[in-house]
Amino acid sequence: MFLDFVSNGQIEGQLAEQLGQPSGMVFDAGVHRPFINSQGIKCVTLKTNKVKMDAKGNPEPVYQTYSVRDLQRRGLDFPVWNATTTLRKDQWIAMDRRVVMATRQRLQLWSYLSGRVAFGGFDAFGHMTLEYEAMSDPGEALVSMDGLQEGRDDTPRFALRSMPLPIVHSDFRMSSRLLANSRNNGRPLDTTKGEAHGRRVGEMVEKLAIGRETGPEWGTVTTGPNAHDGLSKLYGLINYPDRLTKTDLTTPTGSNPDATIADVLEMREQMYSAGFFGPFVIFHSTDWDQYLDRDYYTGTYAQGLTSPGTTLRERLRRIQGISDVMRLDFLPSSSYPFRMVMVQVTSDVVEAINGMAPTLIQWTDKGGMELRFKIMAIQCLRLKHDYNNNCGVLDATTS
Repeated sequence: MFLDFVSNGQIEGQLAEQLGQPSGMVFDAGVHRPFINSQGIKCVTLKTNKVKMDAKGNPEPVYQTYSVRDLQRRGLDFPVWNATTTLRKDQWIAMDRRVVMATRQRLQLWSYLSGRVAFGGFDAFGHMTLEYEAMSDPGEALVSMDGLQEGRDDTPRFALRSMPLPIVHSDFRMSSRLLANSRNNGRPLDTTKGEAHGRRVGEMVEKLAIGRETGPEWGTVTTGPNAHDGLSKLYGLINYPDRLTKTDLTTPTGSNPDATIADVLEMREQMYSAGFFGPFVIFHSTDWDQYLDRDYYTGTYAQGLTSPGTTLRERLRRIQGISDVMRLDFLPSSSYPFRMVMVQVTSDVVEAINGMAPTLIQWTDKGGMELRFKIMAIQCLRLKHDYNNNCGVLDATTS
């Protein structure tokens, strides 16, 4: 839904400028989140046209709290603001807290990448796709004694790439009477549903990032004047068409750790050959744990020796360029046996697009007798390949 004047369907004037739009329509999840403040006044917290920079230098919006009554007097209205039952501020905080807790559990890939190669600070809701250009590597160097020979002037070539920005969402509902009853009895709002549905959103974001779930396609051309390179489609690590592959990983037995070291060195060399030099992270399926966390011995493996104080996982981390080796709970051994994915964790290879953090919105149904909730997020990976279709992701499986 969109903010709009009841009179003409447009946001204009001083209020529009405060809310970040000179005219037209704008989405703001805050309109779906009316709350009652400590003075008993119904309020909403909305984006302004101001921005501030976060610790990583990315822009983020500045928010301001408005009285619903004041906004209505100024010609701005929304049906959910007139509901007889509205959450209190602490109830919204409790619900949001459960949502955040749920989406952070066991979601290692998204959590790791979003903390290192995040991309945000733009209106993801107002864009269907996100695009970038890949450029060829132009230029020629000559060798001569007098330097008078003219070299060829090589113009760089560009290829336009595109990915869709889908919304991951989950819905639930709550009786207005039950909410009013919990308030009158002094019992806290039951946030179990919010936690469960927040978990579903977080899990889907993780599965899309891994490549377990197939992302959507959006159109066949970009929003600009030129056709982009291929379909605008969302991919994850293990289904990205331009990823590097290795299909002869040695199956671990517990007595062949040197074979795993040799495989990882081969994977690193394959990345080097494609022009990627780290830092690398290895994400692996769940069945690797019991072998990676065993004691590691160099040379011929022998049972009964005194523990050397290191595991195979720690030994892999000591390889130059390997910064971490991590298990992905959503890469189960039942479907993806002994799988390793080596990724160069730099923004020219992969970015965690945080277009909208998990957000809870509310509206009413059935004459206000039922509260409807939606948890939604725009979070996905943008995987990149260069002009020559080289990509810094290597998907390794056993033969």
